[in-house]
Amino acid sequence: MNDIADNNLAPEKTAGADQESLRGRAGERLAPGSSYAGDVTPGEAWQMLSTDGAALLVDVRTAAEWNFVGLPDLKSLGKKPVLVSWQRFPGMARNEDFIGELSAAGVTPSAPLLFLCRSGARSASAAEYCTAEGYADCYNIIEGFEGDLDENKHRGGISGWKMRALAWVQG
Repeated sequence: MNDIADNNLAPEKTAGADQESLRGRAGERLAPGSSYAGDVTPGEAWQMLSTDGAALLVDVRTAAEWNFVGLPDLKSLGKKPVLVSWQRFPGMARNEDFIGELSAAGVTPSAPLLFLCRSGARSASAAEYCTAEGYADCYNIIEGFEGDLDENKHRGGISGWKMRALAWVQG
């Protein structure tokens, strides 16, 4: 994962950013060899979701994470996160029906998709996979829902959706 500290914009700093600027920054952060559209910060994801009616947040964590850690709350945007696990708990094998479950949830290949996981790793894999499967506009939300581990091996204090004070609810 690229070091994005200098590129991280808080939600209030993205408020005036247009979609083209957000997408341009996302593409600039993309790791070499990646084929999806780009990496967005949690604040940029919020901005994209709030200004693009077609944009969807796809939370690829497990049901245990949704229930015990929490979920992004998109009610103020008139949206709900799409919940499709990239890996199956407890063995954490890849969900072989990921595309089928996306489709069953009403996700179309033309929709801008913002993938979210705990820290940005599984969501990057999901964005890469969906791009290869014909989904045209896939983004990874770097930092994820809980962010990086701190010096005490705890999440939620350094980075992530929750730490950035974006809306969320307990599952």
